[in-house]
Amino acid sequence: MKSAKTIGVLMGGLSAEREISLLSGDAVLAALAERGYETIPIDMSRDIAQRLSEVKVDLVFNALHGRYGEDGCIQGLLELLKLPYTGSGVLASALAMNKLKAKEIFRLHNLPTPPYYAVTPSQMDTLAELHGSFGFPAVVKPTSEGSSLGVSVADDLVGLRAACQRAFELDESALVERHIEGREVCIGIVNGRPLGALEIISHNEIFDYQAKYTAGHADYHIPARLSRDRYQGVLTQALRAHQALGCAGATRVDMMVSDLGNEYILEINTLPGLTPLSLLPRLAEHDGLSYADLIEEILAEARVRGAGSKKNLPSGQPGQRLADSS
Repeated sequence: MKSAKTIGVLMGGLSAEREISLLSGDAVLAALAERGYETIPIDMSRDIAQRLSEVKVDLVFNALHGRYGEDGCIQGLLELLKLPYTGSGVLASALAMNKLKAKEIFRLHNLPTPPYYAVTPSQMDTLAELHGSFGFPAVVKPTSEGSSLGVSVADDLVGLRAACQRAFELDESALVERHIEGREVCIGIVNGRPLGALEIISHNEIFDYQAKYTAGHADYHIPARLSRDRYQGVLTQALRAHQALGCAGATRVDMMVSDLGNEYILEINTLPGLTPLSLLPRLAEHDGLSYADLIEEILAEARVRGAGSKKNLPSGQPGQRLADSS
């Protein structure tokens, strides 16, 4: 057996989700080591272009989350360097990270998403007019953040103003979305195959950052407690959303199933968390994939992208070891 190809694990980064990315990266490194791969941890910083040009890796496992790592920026750099990497490409990453643009794509593909509008700091003086008859409660989010950072629920105009100001601390615009009463579910997709749907019962008002990453702040039901037809329906809708944005590798699609029986797509995470508490590994385990199996499935779809390049790495079927054998 020849030595395995060397894998650089991108982690940390410059976003507000840095600490979560470090946890994801550590877990990925441990899984790759368990399977006998040679790895190099790469903590993303401002000198990442120089660092990537100096380290000797055959491909990059992207365990970054949030701005610069999940929004197409690092993907563009990796393409310039002709380094194969895991996950979605530049366009899909950018579209998914920008919740407003993602919703516009969903609507073009007749995919249901809660009613919404965008607001910027310059519009705060006319917020009451902008909100109009939209109604309350409303969910307010930074347009381009992950891990539910800066997300809050507003029950009146005063609360709406405060929620928008919190969102502006993280982004240049906020997304105001109709609050949907019902079950929150997430669907894991790996290499074009839905793994299943998980139902979230948050102990907080919403499934926020604290509930996501603090043990005991949420309960989970796998599979989600839906009828057989509705369960299949959310899997189908999630896969359609994944395809509409042109996603690749592993994604997590967050949805609401309303008390009236309607399904709504909230957003797509193109680099879902891979920590011990993260949802994608839970769904993979339910589907029969160990954590290390999941990491290899993701690794199997690492690709060289960019103009004139159609090369996929590693070769073979998803799940096949990235090692040359003689």
